[in-house]
Amino acid sequence: MHLSGSAIKQRGLIVFLLLATATSFSQPQSPRVEPRTVSPDLNLILQSVERVEQLNLARSRPYEVTRQYKVFRADDKQPTADVTAQISFTPPATKTFQIMYASGNPRGARIVRDVLEQETAPASGGHNRDISRMNYDFVFLRQENFGLVPEYVLHIVPKLKEKGFILGHVWVDAKTFRIRRIEGVPARSPSIWIKDIHITVQFAEVNGMWIPVSFDAIATVRLLGRYTLAGLDVGARNLASSASSR
Repeated sequence: MHLSGSAIKQRGLIVFLLLATATSFSQPQSPRVEPRTVSPDLNLILQSVERVEQLNLARSRPYEVTRQYKVFRADDKQPTADVTAQISFTPPATKTFQIMYASGNPRGARIVRDVLEQETAPASGGHNRDISRMNYDFVFLRQENFGLVPEYVLHIVPKLKEKGFILGHVWVDAKTFRIRRIEGVPARSPSIWIKDIHITVQFAEVNGMWIPVSFDAIATVRLLGRYTLAGLDVGARNLASSASSR
């Protein structure tokens, strides 16, 4: 069979296209390069956190909060105890508490008292309990959003095994560098009869001060099982302004 010149050219073009197509399918696809997320500078975050903590301390005034606790045993839907405590703060670092009301199972009031003793115990050796590089080692974990507010999540490891120090995580507002939340386990157990306890503290602005506003805990009590504490500040009073108005 005799092929014309144009037919030969056309046939050659078809063969070339088929070979090119086969070659393109046989070549391995280059992996798609995902954009790398660069972690923010941890030291800059900590410098800002420490600066804001110092500003908060400078603005702090004596205050008193009323906190209501509900204590649940295991998976009970109804509280086994209700406890109301009054917590007083005098700058720079003095905290005291008083149980104002307790009802239900006395074990619930006992757990609340032990937790409050841990919260208000004075730091020893002239130390403070600031979330700072003097007291903790830090690891940057991730960034996430609290609603529309970006937050940095940092892992914290206390350098001292004392009451009031927490091993766990902190959530830092990425815009204001205020600590919004602390969650973890105490570096030192609040009581020999509490086997372990996991604490969550939330912070907010009250009367111009950045202070704890809720305190939740899950505790395992030796021989008695698991208890859950839900603590909420229901009232705050500025003692300095109250005294000056008298």
